[in-house]
Amino acid sequence: MSNVNWKPFVFGGLASVTAECGTFPIDLAKTRLQVQGQVGDSKYREIRYRGMLHAIARVGREEGLMALYSGIAPAMLRQASYGTIKIGTYQSLKRLLVDRPEDETLLTNVACGVLSGVISSSIANPTDVLKIRMQAQGNVIQGSMMGNFINIYQQEGTRGLWKGVSLTAQRAAIVVGVELPVYDITKKHLIMSGHMGDTVYTHFLSSFLCGLAGALASNPVDVVRTRMMNQRGGALYQGTLDCLLQTWRSEGFMALYKGFFPNWLRLGPWNIIFFLTYEQLKKINV
Repeated sequence: MSNVNWKPFVFGGLASVTAECGTFPIDLAKTRLQVQGQVGDSKYREIRYRGMLHAIARVGREEGLMALYSGIAPAMLRQASYGTIKIGTYQSLKRLLVDRPEDETLLTNVACGVLSGVISSSIANPTDVLKIRMQAQGNVIQGSMMGNFINIYQQEGTRGLWKGVSLTAQRAAIVVGVELPVYDITKKHLIMSGHMGDTVYTHFLSSFLCGLAGALASNPVDVVRTRMMNQRGGALYQGTLDCLLQTWRSEGFMALYKGFFPNWLRLGPWNIIFFLTYEQLKKINV
């Protein structure tokens, strides 16, 4: 354990919190778009938002600008835990398997990404449930983050806090198993090509591509996960597969890509902010 490098854990958490603050309204718009149009739930049956910009504008106009940051507290807490564990575990696992970054392969990085995504997301799941509830309800939910956290626990128990954990782990396995390896491999090949060094431009291009890849791979799972976590009491969906099939049958296949553009527009800037911040933090001598 003495050989474990603590820097990826701390720097990963700091960079994750920074990226979350910069892109949170886009994430809220994505959640609102994904929960609307559910035929079996009268509360979310109405199509209120036509797209990301319309969702942001309508929420800001009808609920106030602060509503665009509904759920920011649990989101920050989530990134402080999820982001810290994710990056730290990913980098540590890579060094366990390969001594030098130059020797890393795509398969090695994917395996490390999948495993670190599952571990980190499973631990941080309660904060994800709370964030999605607060984003979906906006200013309807009253009270502090801790008050809402206790309310979910009292009404739904421990299972309520870990609702959708298997789906969250599946999504994290996909996202982390795609994004981090794509970033690392793209960065490695850009540097080895001789055309670009280890510069901000390399980091920017690599993070842009990894955000696009992550959005394409994860959106269907993200839609199902959001709906599973947002349901209360009597279950509208009996499980992951049931939610997937109900959504597909009642709303069509493209419903699984609801919120894709805000998802990509969030993952893109999120990854750019994250990796630019992370790469700069790595240069600090501590």
